[in-house]
Amino acid sequence: MRERILVVEDDSRLGTQIVEHLRGAGFEATWWMEGRSLMPGALPDVRLVVLDLMLPGTYGLDMLKALRGFSEVPVLILSARNDTLDKVRALKLGADDYLTKPFWPEELIERVRARLRRPALCKEGAVLELGPLRVDLHGRAVQVEGRVVELTRVEFEVLAALARRPSEAVTRQWLAEHVLDPTREGTERTLDVHVSRLRRKLAPTQCVETVWGVGYRLTPRTRA
Repeated sequence: MRERILVVEDDSRLGTQIVEHLRGAGFEATWWMEGRSLMPGALPDVRLVVLDLMLPGTYGLDMLKALRGFSEVPVLILSARNDTLDKVRALKLGADDYLTKPFWPEELIERVRARLRRPALCKEGAVLELGPLRVDLHGRAVQVEGRVVELTRVEFEVLAALARRPSEAVTRQWLAEHVLDPTREGTERTLDVHVSRLRRKLAPTQCVETVWGVGYRLTPRTRA
């Protein structure tokens, strides 16, 4: 069965091109030409959403915000807006990727494939039990072997990002772009400092591993 993708794009020429390339790559594409109010039950059963921002009807970021209230389906943003703050806002609202127009259709297809190869994110509100580690994503609470661990905002966001993809390497670049504030602290070196502090707070577990040349991975285990 072909994987189903929802495309939300008001430009008829671009939308046609995107849909044709998706179908040519083996996907089933559903196309909306306007923004719509989203609520549980209003979203088709899709594996990924390709979402434009400047839409008639409901603005793209408003759709994204509403969507994240009930679904963790991956969202790839398409936009002519190349401002860093626009990208950061979209990512903080829950976008998984951001592609600036104009773009090569082949790049879009490969980004869709790359996103679908990754494990699906856990739903917001889930409590993740990973060995001795307990992460409450909604309550933003962490415990190690039953002990409450106080984390800063950045430390929690790093841990949550890793916990959503246990045993999978997450790149330093991805973490820096999605977790840190690029206007103040958006460097990989700053990220390393936060990870070092996080590791100390999570002792005696050795759950945050360095994947050399790549980034970090969460592999929960208790120190012997």
